[in-house]
Amino acid sequence: MRWMLRSKIHRATVTQTRLDYEGSITIDESLLERCGMWVGEKVTIANVNNGNRFDTYILPGKRDSGIIAINGAAAHLCSEGDKVIIMGYELTDKPIKAKVLLVDEKNAVSRELVY
Repeated sequence: MRWMLRSKIHRATVTQTRLDYEGSITIDESLLERCGMWVGEKVTIANVNNGNRFDTYILPGKRDSGIIAINGAAAHLCSEGDKVIIMGYELTDKPIKAKVLLVDEKNAVSRELVY
């Protein structure tokens, strides 16, 4: 069994940081559906601006809002406007194809890849 990349939102823009929150990352529901990520799923976040990397879980954000909010203690690791890569994994015994969403500065999908 191996952990394989299953889905990724590439270079999303952080729209909010909320320190006084339960914790997690809030992601626009339409992005979640399109890339196949689930509410409650564990994801790794890589901050392109400062190199911070952390794991958290997903909460749903308002559909088509473009929201990418870093909540709780992780809000210390990102700033509004930072670019982040959001990665979901799957434990499997065979190769899988990852679904990758490339997004623009408003977190709208500009391109979709599978690899």
